[in-house]
Amino acid sequence: MKLRVDIWSDIACPWCYIGKRHLEAALARFPHRDAVEIVWHAFELNPSAPRQIERTSSYAERLARKYGSSVAEAERRIARMTDLAKADGLSFRFDRIRPGNTFDAHRVLHMARERGGQDAVKERLLRAYMTEGEAIGQPEVLVRLAAEAGLDAEEVRSQLAEGGYAEEVREDEEQARELGIDGVPFFVLGGKYAVSGAQPAEILLQALTQAWNDNPIEAGAVAEGAACGPDGCD
Repeated sequence: MKLRVDIWSDIACPWCYIGKRHLEAALARFPHRDAVEIVWHAFELNPSAPRQIERTSSYAERLARKYGSSVAEAERRIARMTDLAKADGLSFRFDRIRPGNTFDAHRVLHMARERGGQDAVKERLLRAYMTEGEAIGQPEVLVRLAAEAGLDAEEVRSQLAEGGYAEEVREDEEQARELGIDGVPFFVLGGKYAVSGAQPAEILLQALTQAWNDNPIEAGAVAEGAACGPDGCD
């Protein structure tokens, strides 16, 4: 028996990185871990973004403008998120983040799935964006990062130049619309059980167990977790 877990997420999404860690913690306690297949799907939080957005202000200032809050309140939000990430062993460096379009990153992730290295590439891109301040909208940056995660650099460069896997990314996004997904991360277990947001590991373990046993997850049993959407992050 196999259990497939489909996850819609974006690279430019702090809750997606935290959600990945929570899923990994749940899987570490799941007795059928070796029978679980993880598939990452594309979701663009800002599809109209240029390859790289020039930073003319601090992240806190940009966040304050987005939410109509003070810079001090934005700094507190950033501090809270940084502390939450630290509890999961992640180092978020919002002062380094270089926003940009993530469409090409999702194309690389589709290629990585065909090569059997999707999770490693996903991890590398998330760390590059959230911790290292890499400009992941730039093709040559993606080539280097993908190669560091085990893909062939020349093949990645060729696929990016030729438009490879663009259709697959659009199919992911269309499926997200059909499913009514408006925030990520979003998990679908066994093709029928949905979990929204960066749920605690315990909740994800419960969902894995119920999906494995094909027991319905009762409506309201899983509350919506923190997530990022086109209008911002919780």
